[in-house]
Amino acid sequence: MIKLTPVERAALRAEAHGLKPVVMIGEAGLTPAVIKEIELGLDAHGLIKVRVFGDDREARAGMYDTICEELKAAPVQHIGKLLVLYRPKKEVEKERSGKVGKGMRMVTIVKPSASGTKKPSVSKVLLKGNERVTEGGTIKRAKVRQKSTKKSSLA
Repeated sequence: MIKLTPVERAALRAEAHGLKPVVMIGEAGLTPAVIKEIELGLDAHGLIKVRVFGDDREARAGMYDTICEELKAAPVQHIGKLLVLYRPKKEVEKERSGKVGKGMRMVTIVKPSASGTKKPSVSKVLLKGNERVTEGGTIKRAKVRQKSTKKSSLA
């Protein structure tokens, strides 16, 4: 179990005030599926509320201790039928997909003046992977954007 100082616990209680319960424990009690859901909630959010449907206060306190021991979480608050748990979020590195497109690139665009007597205008532009520069010096996307069928039927 994680030990929290009173100041940290108070800050977490304040942060948890606006949260809604993520997991609800019913009459079946603390099943492995419920523990797995609580673990997923802690991994995703770090700070969660759990609602216990049951009138036995001692059973709720026992569940609270069991959850904290099994999942190595810190007990923040047990008020009524709500349990507030905290465990630092796990940093998960996302794997990059095999499909890698072009990155951003710097392009210099030279446009002749309209009259032909003045200097051409030179500008440096940062292009995204799916953009290209036309002969006239304008930037266009390589693919046409898909249009929503719902929006086109409403118009």
